[in-house]
Amino acid sequence: MDLPLPTDAELSPPAPSPRPLRPHPPWVPRRVLVTPAALSWPQGAAMVERAAALGAEIVRLKADRLSGLPDTYKDAKTTMAVVAASPSRRRPQPIPPSADWRFDVAEGCPAHCQYCYLAGSLAGPPIIRAYANLPEILSELPPLLGKGGVTSTDPARAAEGTTFEASCYTDPLGVEHITGALAEAIRFFGTWDLPAGQGAQLRFTTKYDAIEPLLDLPHNRRTRIRFSVNSRAAERFEGGAPRMPLRLAAMRKAALAGYRIGLTVAPIMPLPDWEAEYDRLLADCAAALDGAADPDLTVELITHRFTEGSKRVLEGWYPGGRLDMDEASRTRKTTKFGSVKWVFPRDTMKELRRALEAMVAQRLPGARVLYWT
Repeated sequence: MDLPLPTDAELSPPAPSPRPLRPHPPWVPRRVLVTPAALSWPQGAAMVERAAALGAEIVRLKADRLSGLPDTYKDAKTTMAVVAASPSRRRPQPIPPSADWRFDVAEGCPAHCQYCYLAGSLAGPPIIRAYANLPEILSELPPLLGKGGVTSTDPARAAEGTTFEASCYTDPLGVEHITGALAEAIRFFGTWDLPAGQGAQLRFTTKYDAIEPLLDLPHNRRTRIRFSVNSRAAERFEGGAPRMPLRLAAMRKAALAGYRIGLTVAPIMPLPDWEAEYDRLLADCAAALDGAADPDLTVELITHRFTEGSKRVLEGWYPGGRLDMDEASRTRKTTKFGSVKWVFPRDTMKELRRALEAMVAQRLPGARVLYWT
């Protein structure tokens, strides 16, 4: 009796299973400077304990003024200071066009992005300052309900309520394993007994993927986690940050856990094959969100720009960097505050905007584009 011949599929070896993604290793500071005021808060003591468990050297300062700050970029990027925010530091500030208000749980970032916007915003060595007195910081927020100038007054965004940005000067998820600040803020917003007719939303942007500790928190859909994404060509400027597949996997977990989701596509740059690359990126984002019940997706589109001051700082931090910051290929723009920044020429901006907005409409038809800048 003749046996049937095996089919081509049976002769072919089984397709290899996709390799599991390895989580990005957590940032570990080499030294942690801690002030007496910070240690008076339970949150400060907990940060010191977590950092010590990671192997960081703990330096207990005798006064609340920071001393012994490193001189070099390398040493600064491995130094954390646990401090108590002063009254001026914990006072929320307007932050258009992103949100009504910003408040800071930390300043500084563990990543090494060659376009870092903090280079033009924060003075001194690029250490990370984590604030121990988070209860005092959060207590400043309730009086601001309904008093912002972005979502509080824009009918198109009124459903978001009063919005509070927590990532203006840091990537809070990148240091969450030490600070615990995001979890505390998410619980605060999720359990906030809001007055009738008022809404509130916590917002933060991240490049990091350590999302698991946040998934089971009582967020009550009052937190929007925005993932900073970019083309593959632009990733080479983002040293020390998780690669895009890890960010998208974290985004999927957050969406399935019921969080509102945002995409911060930044900084947009017309690198080689940029149209195909950004289209691929947005297709990957759509795939990552497939099956999520209601991510309420928003998109923020931000082009690359720099100031003379930030360029000078960045060239000092990354002397061998390949990021193009040639003023001759840019347009000089004066902001409403009188400062000068260098942006792409008008025709380039128009082409980038046309293409990116069309891609979002095609790949993510349910998304709201909040702004282009």
